[in-house]
Amino acid sequence: MEQPKIVLEAKGLHKSFPAGPGKDELHVLQGMNLEIEEASITSIIGSSGSGKSTLLHILGGLDSTDKGEVFWDGKNITQYKSDDLAEFRNSYIGFVFQFHHLLPEFTALENVAMPGLIAGTSSKEAFERAEELLGLFGVEGRKGHRPTQLSGGEQQRVSMARALMNKPRIILADEPTGNLDQDNTDIILDLLFELREVMGVSVLLITHEKEIAGRSDRILELKKGVLH
Repeated sequence: MEQPKIVLEAKGLHKSFPAGPGKDELHVLQGMNLEIEEASITSIIGSSGSGKSTLLHILGGLDSTDKGEVFWDGKNITQYKSDDLAEFRNSYIGFVFQFHHLLPEFTALENVAMPGLIAGTSSKEAFERAEELLGLFGVEGRKGHRPTQLSGGEQQRVSMARALMNKPRIILADEPTGNLDQDNTDIILDLLFELREVMGVSVLLITHEKEIAGRSDRILELKKGVLH
């Protein structure tokens, strides 16, 4: 049987933060290792303050590690310069956060198209794909609305559509249902887990809820700076 392809590998990650005057440093990652297979769904759980979001930011190239390396398709992104890292993120990774970070002055359609326009996709192609993605997430009827005119669930669906604009290899989702009620949580999770079937993407999901994590292929717990 063919071995699954590893799309993401982290080796020996360390990350510490100052803890205040007279206190020892806070060591949130202490030699952490991780492998993510292609078209897989992995959840990372852990208590508040355990370093889950820090880990996701390092894996996605949004933050640096004190020590250790992150490889995407065998490429060591910890050696990338800032411009190369930004280009890599925009073309390879889709981010979905608890707070959707939609641009308030733009419509839903414009928000979704934005990563494509930044990457140099033609306006026609970017807006056509944005409309298609809004349809995939059931919010095509809201394409002309600005974020403040959308419900929380609609905003998160637009955020997910935006994350897929540049056809990423993996979705990094940080507590994507943290601000939603149960009905919207179920809808967002159903959509998130369908992405593997529809587009073949991997999903790395950060959550503190074991019920949500239980739907994944694999559950890892971040505890005392390492994954178990």
